[in-house]
Amino acid sequence: MSDTKGRTMYVILLGPPGAGKGTQAVQTAERTGLLHLSTGDMFRENLRNGTELGNLAKTYMDAGELVPDDVTIGMLLERIGRDDARAGCLFDGFPRTVEQARALDEALTAQGQEIAVTVLIDVSNEEITRRLGGRVSCATCGSVFHQVFNPPDASKPCCDVIKLIQRDDDKPEAIANRLQVYADQTEPLVAYYTAADKLSTVNGEQSPEAVGQDLLSALEAVSN
Repeated sequence: MSDTKGRTMYVILLGPPGAGKGTQAVQTAERTGLLHLSTGDMFRENLRNGTELGNLAKTYMDAGELVPDDVTIGMLLERIGRDDARAGCLFDGFPRTVEQARALDEALTAQGQEIAVTVLIDVSNEEITRRLGGRVSCATCGSVFHQVFNPPDASKPCCDVIKLIQRDDDKPEAIANRLQVYADQTEPLVAYYTAADKLSTVNGEQSPEAVGQDLLSALEAVSN
C-alpha cells in the first residue's frame, strides 16, 4: 500500500494501554500488506541475534537505563529497509514521546519519506480500567481470560488444575499508573500530529470489527 505519489506508507498507531492497538495492527497489516512493526518484537530480535545495535541497547538495559532514541531509530530504519516492508509499515509502540516523534520525522525525511497518518484509537479511562481490570490468567498454564468478555469455561478447562490469578499490572493501582504515564508521555503526541495535520481519530469503544473498518478507512483517505 502506497500513497498516490508512490511513496512507501508509514502509519503510526496511538492509543492508551488496552485500546487494542496490537490486535488491530495485526489485522490491518494482513488486509493492506503493510508490515506490523512492534518495537518490542524488534528489540527482542536484535537482542536474540546479537546485532551491533542490539548489543548496544543491552548495555543500557543492563544498567537499568532507557535505550537512547537514536539506537531505537537505528533498529527501526534497518527493519523498514527489508523487502517485507516495501509497501510500508504500521508502527506499534513507537514513538512514545514528542521527542521520539521529532527524531523519527528527521530520520524519515533524510530518506525522502514521511509519516502518512497517525491513527488514534480513542478509548476512555473508564473503559480501559474495565478492560484491563477484568483480566485474569491461569497460574498453571498461563491461559488468559477476562471476567466479562472471556470468562473461563468450566466445561472446557484450559488444563487439569485451574488457579486464576490477576497480574500485578492489571490491578487498579497499576492501571491508574499506566494511564498516568500515557497521559504524561504519549498523549502530547495527539497535539503534535494534529498540528502536522496527520492525525485521524477512531472510536475504540466500538466492536473490534467496526474499529478495524474505521482504521482501514483512515488509511484509504490518505492513500487516495
